[in-house]
Amino acid sequence: MTFIEKLARVWKLREVRNNILAVLGMLVVFRFAAHIPVPGVDVEALRRLFASNQFLGLINVFSGGSMENFSVVAMGVAPYITASIIVQLLVMIIPSLERMQKEGESGQQKINRATRFLAVPLALLQGWGMIQLLRQSGQGVIGALSGFQIATILITVTAGTLFLMWIGELMTERKVGNGVSILIFAGIISSLPTVVGRTLSVFDSTQIFNMIVFGAIALVTIVAVVILTEGQRNIPVSYARQVRGNHVYGGTSTHLPLRVNMGGVIPIIFAISIILFPMTLAQFFIRAQSPWLANAAKTVVDILNNQLVYGILYFLLVVAFTFFYTFVIFHPQQIAENLQKQGGFVPGIRPGSHTAAYLSAVVSRIILGGALFLGVIAILPLSVRYLTGLQTLVIGGTSLLIVVSVVIEIAKQVEAQLVMRDYEGF
Repeated sequence: MTFIEKLARVWKLREVRNNILAVLGMLVVFRFAAHIPVPGVDVEALRRLFASNQFLGLINVFSGGSMENFSVVAMGVAPYITASIIVQLLVMIIPSLERMQKEGESGQQKINRATRFLAVPLALLQGWGMIQLLRQSGQGVIGALSGFQIATILITVTAGTLFLMWIGELMTERKVGNGVSILIFAGIISSLPTVVGRTLSVFDSTQIFNMIVFGAIALVTIVAVVILTEGQRNIPVSYARQVRGNHVYGGTSTHLPLRVNMGGVIPIIFAISIILFPMTLAQFFIRAQSPWLANAAKTVVDILNNQLVYGILYFLLVVAFTFFYTFVIFHPQQIAENLQKQGGFVPGIRPGSHTAAYLSAVVSRIILGGALFLGVIAILPLSVRYLTGLQTLVIGGTSLLIVVSVVIEIAKQVEAQLVMRDYEGF
């Protein structure tokens, strides 16, 4: 079945068509809200600040592009993502939360409820920090605000975050992809016309070769990201045959898929936060009254402004965080115990601790390739800028990884709905 035939079939199925149209309608509401600015903010000065600061630019990506306007949904879903990461880490640390998660759907609902409640104070805290950051930027983004005005802004942006959380959950229920990921995806895509227009405004005939090089790099990167996202190592698993009464169970063979990129974009987020936070903090102390503090801040800024030093540190941090986060979410000992309880084993490997050690060794090898590739993706904008000389149009590795991952997820979920309706037909 060709792509056009699949699209025609999707459109003919009423339920699938209604789900897609509902998601598109919610995206329109999101983009409308992203253009309603909060009073008391100089939007033009804010955009100039975001264009000159990579850390704020990353935050803007995960707010779906709404922070650049400081709109009513300026915080985006970033507080919810942070709350999800914190809760997942607590689940691995606190035994009671781990037992709750194993309770099935009811336990997962409790975990989700705790994540929503935690997102509220995080949104307030992030909103307050953003206001203070914009005040100290020296760009005149925010003028003198009274306590009532600050409280109004904080309540507004927190309500905006809760509104996007609700929209994201409604999208997820439509089974056309993960709602939070789709919101981030929409923010990235919505910024493309602006970037392309800015590039064309300074384009001349001498840059044709650079544009061709850029297009080739972009195409190769997209293909490589798809391969990385879909890449996995299948570990063969066999189940022993068991006889219970007159019934025979097991005796089958399957596989355990181990993905090359288990951490997704989380390692890149951690790495860029670590490397850019000192630069952002140092910029506020360059004008300090104390000479030693001002000199120290200037030294930090000068070191991190060196593109070579910045690229090397960024690459190493991404690789390190990829290994760290993979072994935080992947538990070979637990997987080995579950296989042993179910009568499963890896051919040629003894069950129990030997299987756990084997899985750890395999994951370490395949994650090395994934970590190196993520590191290359992270520093790709620097490389493209150096090769082509185009300062206005660069490939954002993190953004590209998110876009490709979301498109693949949407395609798989729509395909699953088509297959499910094929079975219903039989």
